[in-house]
Amino acid sequence: MDVLQTLRGGLVVSCQPVDDGPMDRPDIVAAMAAAAVAGGAAGLRIEGVENLAAARAAVRVPIIAILKRDLPDSPVRITPFADDVRALAAAGADIVAYDATDRIRPEPAADLVAAIRASGRLAMADCAMLDDGRRALVDGASILGTTLSGYTEATAGRSDGVDLALIGAFRDLGAFVMAEGRVNTPDLAAQTIAAGADAVTVGTALTRLEIMTDWFQKAVVDGVRRRE
Repeated sequence: MDVLQTLRGGLVVSCQPVDDGPMDRPDIVAAMAAAAVAGGAAGLRIEGVENLAAARAAVRVPIIAILKRDLPDSPVRITPFADDVRALAAAGADIVAYDATDRIRPEPAADLVAAIRASGRLAMADCAMLDDGRRALVDGASILGTTLSGYTEATAGRSDGVDLALIGAFRDLGAFVMAEGRVNTPDLAAQTIAAGADAVTVGTALTRLEIMTDWFQKAVVDGVRRRE
């Protein structure tokens, strides 16, 4: 399977339930994955080794895998260790994503990319800024994602919408571009492709029921107030 060609022009669904919520179970993640594929998803993004193994058994589309950790001495959460890379590769990942920012981290990003490539998988760089993408391409990443734009101290001002400018800048680098982050409507998904993304990842709006329910519930309350 040509993984990048399979994903090109497609939707990736991030099946990441709210941590410790009622849907945070491998069997439910696998069901989410199968439902997403049934709806036309070209690929999936899955967090955690157990969730990945369950989803891998349920679907055949490419899976972007990550492992999140909360570290006491680093803000980097997404696949911070080479051992994480190897565990995800063994569990069935086609692509392993990692934090590609220049923040304080336990292991160099270049070492993570080397471990991903050594495992025979493709590396996806979760970036916040253009320079992150430039470094990632030098290291050997195959995909540049806008995943962390708006989620780092240096990019906090970009947190109100999809970073279309970064998508275009990554496109100009000649990279395979994954739009990711705050893509909450079909129209925004279309805008990312028009801006130059090769594929787009959607998560919260599709798979985090608690958050979406909260959005709608607040809108209903607001409607009641305006009617009064």
